[in-house]
Amino acid sequence: MANETGDRPTKSTGRVTPRRGKGAPTPSSRYTPPVPKQIKVSPPWVPIVMGTLLALGAIVIMLNYLDVLPDGTKNGYLLIGLGLITGGFITATQWR
Repeated sequence: MANETGDRPTKSTGRVTPRRGKGAPTPSSRYTPPVPKQIKVSPPWVPIVMGTLLALGAIVIMLNYLDVLPDGTKNGYLLIGLGLITGGFITATQWR
């Protein structure tokens, strides 16, 4: 006895199993993520800004320790360098 979709219950369990046509893939219990409809591409300025911020932050910190910046070694220069590096990491999260 078939239901309205044409599926037939199996004899042993009474469960309804869908009919598979010739060449239909067998179902799997593993999760398969959907195929993306479009590939996201970041603008070309994103890696440039990221690299610039990371490099400037590292340069400011190195120049602070080499005592080249005006007013000598200050914690403010370290904070500026760390802020630039943090901006570089935040920009890196937008790179696709």
